[in-house]
Amino acid sequence: MNGWRPARVLAVRPESASARALVLQVPSWPGHLAGQHLDVRLTAPDGYQAVRSYSIASAARRPGPAEVEIGVELAVDGEVSSFLTGEVRAGDVLEVTGPLGGWFVWRPGDPAPVQLIGGGSGVVPLVSVVRTHAGVPDAPELRMLASVRSPAVAMYAAELAAFDVVWTREAPPGSTRPPGRLDAELLAATTVPAASSPTCLVCGPTPFVEHVAELLVELGHDEARIRTERFGSAR
Repeated sequence: MNGWRPARVLAVRPESASARALVLQVPSWPGHLAGQHLDVRLTAPDGYQAVRSYSIASAARRPGPAEVEIGVELAVDGEVSSFLTGEVRAGDVLEVTGPLGGWFVWRPGDPAPVQLIGGGSGVVPLVSVVRTHAGVPDAPELRMLASVRSPAVAMYAAELAAFDVVWTREAPPGSTRPPGRLDAELLAATTVPAASSPTCLVCGPTPFVEHVAELLVELGHDEARIRTERFGSAR
């Protein structure tokens, strides 16, 4: 992280009924790893500033001019997320700093299988891992399991379609699994077995992350190989 830098908004794309993807052009981006996040700072005319963290969805980038994509879900009473999902337009300039985070990352040199588990907007950094993994020759096995309330709020639905999705409140037409909470049986049936010693990356709201991490340990996964990233409601 090397201080605040300008980031021009190149595109704003709807990702769900309540979320947007913002593609930012950052002239002096220091590069990032899959799984990292950045901070966005907004400054009001009266000088008031607000800073929030958002996960990076784009594949890992090397230092230099770069397009960096973030996923933003509207939060209740979220002063920054409401601006980013409702007011920002292509051509606007934001302030960003990052990348941030060095634990919740996937590096292409890791030979272990990869198990990604995301809840709600927690899928955003996992999409970065998926996109990075797709560009690595002879990469290890990768699986992803997403827990989403309903199709209306599913972020990065195109990428999720290639993996397992647990719909907790409303399932799409033709779904073979009724809506329900992620449990140990479902986790065991859809994830990389503990015997394969996968690197597990779990991201989402705090209660979801804690629940999943406990289930993984119960299934025999090594706690040292479970990496978590959690967030609260203020975004």
